[in-house]
Amino acid sequence: MMESSEEATLPSKYGSFMVRAFRGRDGREHLAVFKGDMRSEGVPVRIHSECKTGDVFMSLACDCGKQLIRALEYIESKGTGAILYLAQEGRGIGLLNKINAYKLQESGLDTCEANEKLGFRCDERDYGDAVWILRELGIRSVKVITNNRQKIRSIEEAGIKVVGRIPIRTKPTRYNRRYLQTKKSRMGQLL
Repeated sequence: MMESSEEATLPSKYGSFMVRAFRGRDGREHLAVFKGDMRSEGVPVRIHSECKTGDVFMSLACDCGKQLIRALEYIESKGTGAILYLAQEGRGIGLLNKINAYKLQESGLDTCEANEKLGFRCDERDYGDAVWILRELGIRSVKVITNNRQKIRSIEEAGIKVVGRIPIRTKPTRYNRRYLQTKKSRMGQLL
């Protein structure tokens, strides 16, 4: 059984939002950052898995922090939308394993190869809690802010209507060019 907090105001550099925390089935805590009418048609939604290195320390080796900022700016500009910030560090393998995967990538492996060498699938994330949070917020119809087809499929398979996709583009750096290519070629992302 999942549980949730009350809603509170979150003033930020990117606008003023509402915030609500959720504890998932496995005890991990997720966050919904949102504004506007969640019951409207085609609510812009970003499902974002936490990335301490990218979101907090603004690593150039990934595009996570830039995607999060772009999503916040987009939702603020539209006046409606939600970001579900899921506790799924490192594509679901955790921070310790993510750093071990980074070390393997330094020796030439790509993101998927590194995760697999550590005994994981390329992507271990699950979007069941995200679907539950969408329902708790009253969201029934979405435009997904993503390049990831799996996120779209997971939402659709759970019975939430997807009326569109909003691409989220970032400028490649010399540090993340290979990572972005792997996301496109091995993970089927729409880059």
